[in-house]
Amino acid sequence: MKGMGNLQKMLKQAQDMQENMQHQLGELRVEGSSGGGMVVVTLDGTKNLMAIKLDPEVVDKDDVEMLQDLITAAFNDAGAKVDEEVSQKLGAMGAGLKIPGLF
Repeated sequence: MKGMGNLQKMLKQAQDMQENMQHQLGELRVEGSSGGGMVVVTLDGTKNLMAIKLDPEVVDKDDVEMLQDLITAAFNDAGAKVDEEVSQKLGAMGAGLKIPGLF
């Protein structure tokens, strides 16, 4: 039954790491931009939109489609950066979890 104690310890460690990761993702802020920085969006680590900054020059009532495209591009840029940050954090956290045969 010694193995059960180790298994419970590993499960507890994994649960603690998951809670820590969720907290870190909630605190993470990543910016993405488009149009040479005329549109900037900020996402958290779970890709919730936190803020949008628009340069007044990009707001043109006669070209709303361009603004929509710039916002979409900035959001996608930030989303890719979130993915990269999360991947790095998961890799670092996984190295701390010593599961035989996996790490």
